Amino acid sequence: MIKFICITLAAMFTLQAFGQKNNPVLIETKHTSLVLTIGDNKRVLQSYFGDRLPASSYSQLKGGREVLLTAGMENQFEPAIRMVHNDGNPSLELVYASHSVNRKDSNVTTTSITLQDPQYPVKVTLHYTTYYNEDVISSWTEINHNEKKAVVVSNYASSMLHFNADDYYLTQFHGDWAREVNMVEEKLTNGIKVVESKLGSRTNFYQTQTFFVSLNKPSTETEGQLIAGTLAWTGNFKYTFEVDQRNGLRVISGINPFASEYNLLPGETFTTPAFIYTYSGKGKGQASRNLHRWARNYGVLNGNGNRMTLLNNWEATHMNFDESKLVTLFDEAKKLGVDLFLLDDGWFGNKYPRNDDKAGLGDWQEDKKKLPNGIGYLVKQAEQRGVKFGIWLEPEMVNPKSELYEKHPDWILKLPNRPENYGRNQLVLDLTNPKVQDFVFNTVDELLVKSPGLAFIKWDCNRSMTNAYSPYLKDKQSHLYIEYTRSFYKVLDRIRAKYPTLPIMLCSGGGGRTDYGALKYFTEFWPSDNTDAFERVFIQWGYSYFFPANTLTAHITSMGKQSLKFRTDVAMMGKLGYDIRTNNFTPQELQFSNTAVQTYKGISPVIWFGEQYRLVSPYEGNRAVLMYVAEDKKRAVLFNYHLNSRRQDIFNRVMLQGLDANKKYRLKEINLFPDTKSTQPDNDKVFTGEYLMQVGLNLAPGRALPLTSNVYELTEE
Repeated sequence: MIKFICITLAAMFTLQAFGQKNNPVLIETKHTSLVLTIGDNKRVLQSYFGDRLPASSYSQLKGGREVLLTAGMENQFEPAIRMVHNDGNPSLELVYASHSVNRKDSNVTTTSITLQDPQYPVKVTLHYTTYYNEDVISSWTEINHNEKKAVVVSNYASSMLHFNADDYYLTQFHGDWAREVNMVEEKLTNGIKVVESKLGSRTNFYQTQTFFVSLNKPSTETEGQLIAGTLAWTGNFKYTFEVDQRNGLRVISGINPFASEYNLLPGETFTTPAFIYTYSGKGKGQASRNLHRWARNYGVLNGNGNRMTLLNNWEATHMNFDESKLVTLFDEAKKLGVDLFLLDDGWFGNKYPRNDDKAGLGDWQEDKKKLPNGIGYLVKQAEQRGVKFGIWLEPEMVNPKSELYEKHPDWILKLPNRPENYGRNQLVLDLTNPKVQDFVFNTVDELLVKSPGLAFIKWDCNRSMTNAYSPYLKDKQSHLYIEYTRSFYKVLDRIRAKYPTLPIMLCSGGGGRTDYGALKYFTEFWPSDNTDAFERVFIQWGYSYFFPANTLTAHITSMGKQSLKFRTDVAMMGKLGYDIRTNNFTPQELQFSNTAVQTYKGISPVIWFGEQYRLVSPYEGNRAVLMYVAEDKKRAVLFNYHLNSRRQDIFNRVMLQGLDANKKYRLKEINLFPDTKSTQPDNDKVFTGEYLMQVGLNLAPGRALPLTSNVYELTEE
């Protein structure tokens, strides 16, 4: 088995054997080791990255490649960091100065390595936080200096990793509105492959900032060496994959430096976002489970807490509603048995009422014609029916047809001497301006103060930055993309300081924001405006590689031509919600939906907090099969989706995963439509875990009917 051992190029790097005076810096998790050493020239080298080795093996490792290649010296490849000193010198050398290890607790340890330039008062500190039990590493960089004037930093990576293998395979995820996270795998060849975003506020619109790199051959769910990585940053990102002339691979991850040269003042520290990654020698499935555990424990707000089922009004009413219609929907929410009613776009604006997407955005007062008694009245009406109330906001944006635009034209990102450029008839507020930050915070705060029963917020962001210029930043326009994201976090820090537990959904016209930089402030995210259940199988499948099920909001709507049961079964693989008028349901459909909500509440702990196993990929055939297994392996939930359009398709048996081979499990089909029975011949039978994993189940007895689905619960006997 080839490990991630990186042997240096003799002409470029100095080999250094381990010795008593040069003990390696060990960055370790339960199953992974990243080993750094110091060369004779005092540069820090990556000597090993892969499966954890016995302690006796480290002394045998030699050499490596520089952990943070700089620009302007002898490096001939893509740099991880580039700086121009205030005397005009465009070079940077970084040598070892010191390192420290801070153990937060038995699971979390941060190793910090300080590098310095021998000729200039510049320091760069590399931080590696390990999450031992989750097998996840988080890497970021701090840059500071004490030169007389500002220096210009034009590259500032969070991480640089080196690999040696025969071949490399990149799995990336791309898309557009309503067709997010399309999975593509390709072989990396000599040269540079870049995956990046330059969109600013809606950064994941075309490219999702997640990837796999597999070594030697494409990885499957259960086999192959790989890393899975993602950047915790809600702004422009860039991943560079460079295969050199000797077939070595460098992966550079961080903020996209496009149009973002940063003038770093003396004494100021530039901190990059964290690059979060995990190594797996057992395929993509293990990497996903590592990231899911990490996310629930460290990456997502209240990641191990409860989530609310909800009824949203957007697909049901759009902006055409009034107070009485909403109260009627509260009754529908009660009949469904969901926890929350969510009022979407269209509730605000008076001088410019929000009756379409052309007006009102930025004027966050209740529309007196639609809601004469205000939000507080709606909160109370919902509570009287045993339902909580939530609301939609898009506080970073403004319509030109709004009072906010008229009063504060200097609060808007737009180029001087150029026409305004609109997306969804709106512009982006200049969040770098502290007054705008106050406005956004106060928008949220005033709503919650006026209506203390408000229980949920959907935070939207429906356009990216174009023709962007900040009146506030003046001559520092190259700081705009970075400072906007930092300012976004500043506002969220203030909100979370006052409202630490309020559930907030992260939305961006679908999956425009899907990152762990934001998710530490949010409980969940909206994967896509495409709620067609057939399409959602692929979308939710793609996101599942990097995000746990309790973060993926999945709503049952009228989009698509599938049955209500199929749509419900698809939504159950994430965080269940409804966005549909139930007054059009038949009595059977309403009975089914009410029972489905109760069923979901019973199995959701397994889905949200269990380990996920993707068994049959929709990319490899006309079906998708996946399952969630409780940590104690006493329960599991199995989802089976037939995606075929022809009745003639016949599917093979499916071997389950993740069960205890020695336990016995009863298989029972659940979430059946009223007055129907399971067609599964093994329904309500008991099997050993070994049988289910070695022999498997026939999930399509006879012939698979098009666009049908099954949900099974396995319970230890």
